[in-house]
Amino acid sequence: MGNGNVWIKNIKTIYTGFEKIENAGIIVSNGKIDRIISGQEQFEPSQGMEVIDAKHKWSAMPGFIDGHIHGGYGVDVMDAEAHSLQLLAEKLPSEGTTSFLATTITQSPEEIEKALLNVGSFSNQPGTAEMVGVHLEGPFVEVSKAGAQPKEYIVEPDINQFRHWQQASRNRIRTITMAPEHDTNGEFIRDLYEAGINVSAGHTDASFSQMKTAVTQGVRQLTHLCNAMNGIHHRDIGAVGAAFQLDNLRAELITDGIHVVPEMMQLIYDAMGSERIIIITDAMRAKGLADGDYELGGQPVTVKEGRAILENGSLAGSVLQMIDGVKNMLSLNGVDIEDVIQMASVNPAKQIGIFDKKGSIEVGKDADLLLVNEELDIQYTICGGETAYRK
Repeated sequence: MGNGNVWIKNIKTIYTGFEKIENAGIIVSNGKIDRIISGQEQFEPSQGMEVIDAKHKWSAMPGFIDGHIHGGYGVDVMDAEAHSLQLLAEKLPSEGTTSFLATTITQSPEEIEKALLNVGSFSNQPGTAEMVGVHLEGPFVEVSKAGAQPKEYIVEPDINQFRHWQQASRNRIRTITMAPEHDTNGEFIRDLYEAGINVSAGHTDASFSQMKTAVTQGVRQLTHLCNAMNGIHHRDIGAVGAAFQLDNLRAELITDGIHVVPEMMQLIYDAMGSERIIIITDAMRAKGLADGDYELGGQPVTVKEGRAILENGSLAGSVLQMIDGVKNMLSLNGVDIEDVIQMASVNPAKQIGIFDKKGSIEVGKDADLLLVNEELDIQYTICGGETAYRK
């Protein structure tokens, strides 16, 4: 275990999130980015400082932020156990994720509360991905668009219930997925927006006109675009069309090529550009494990050839690793490495209000960094100035 002091030298290119710096080094002190120096500049590392040589072969980029992940590696946020969150935090750096929102699922109020109490009392260990908050997915969603959300626990928006859960989580809920058409007077959305919550429309059958209204009330995101929502129809472009047309919406996208086929990913990218897309995994317990039988929110799930399926045939989250989602996005026409950094690091940090600390490589920010080769294979993941993964 390090002390959060690192010198990364001989970096081929630093992709900061807004510019490229060739042949440079990064100095990290106490887990924060202290200085970016040119390759020519002499630097003498202090006693006990870790030195990583990028050998003029590896580039540096900001760590990824997964704003929607239920679990992986055999654990799930709904386990409501500290070791589940700990294991997730330890494993995620292997896929380039340095921060994540622990994501709940529609369940009984008691089960959701248990998961939130667990999150509220969780404290991150050094050298692991940081749990930066909670994404409350459901239970205030539309039954006809339930997808993998258990229908029997879906309820109408209830601000008192939300406040109770927020208290249980020790104010860690940052994003909520809800169906805006169920908030008939917009009061629920307005309350959340004013409290600084990222309100995301998902598991929704909202029309385009309902989406336009919801945006005026404070909806700023769409949850896993195209999945568990109406499609584009030529007489009503619905929620997906809203993502294309309404500039103050960002949209999550599961980029496994299964939830949304590559051709649709290309259409979405062409319509929205890298400024408004947020790459997510929406991963469940089976991520990182073999094909077989699992569960999600108390429902049996079968994983076969990279697809997680409920008994009714619905997709049940993904087994996507963040780095693979990034590479899938990078394979589209017109997408470059700076675009995927925008979608996997910059946008999620801005969306949940942590861009002052994370999402780009800047002096004073947390040293959450990836070193990658030409093929974008991860060589090192550094979380808060400590090596969390090395190839």
